[in-house]
Amino acid sequence: MSSDPRNRVTGATAPRRAGPDRRRELGRQGEQLACARLAEAGLLVVARNWRCRLGEIDVIAAGPGLLVFCEVKTRRGDAYGTAAAAVTPIKQARLRRLAAAYLTSVEQAPCRVRFDVIAVNWPRGGSPPTLEHLEGVF
Repeated sequence: MSSDPRNRVTGATAPRRAGPDRRRELGRQGEQLACARLAEAGLLVVARNWRCRLGEIDVIAAGPGLLVFCEVKTRRGDAYGTAAAAVTPIKQARLRRLAAAYLTSVEQAPCRVRFDVIAVNWPRGGSPPTLEHLEGVF
């Protein structure tokens, strides 16, 4: 994770406990932060939590001649590995299949496709979360 101060997010508060609803809320907040980061990068979020029978894509964003399929991983720590490391080869293959399904389901002008990962680390103790935006990682 980068220690660049620009990666710190201020004004966001994480849910306190780790039950199923709290984890879902933590993930939702992580996705919100990821969407804001993509917008800061000049991309327009065109879909969030897009679903089909194969699964779900967290965020789909577009830029001039570009479509970005983004996996968002939010963690409270790295006891089980980093958030970015949770995007395994199996998860990458599933995201590729989902991207292909998305592209066949919408009218999309030919464009470049990129697969990004945004890792959100929300430390315990009330510190602000950090984001790591990994572009074109697979």
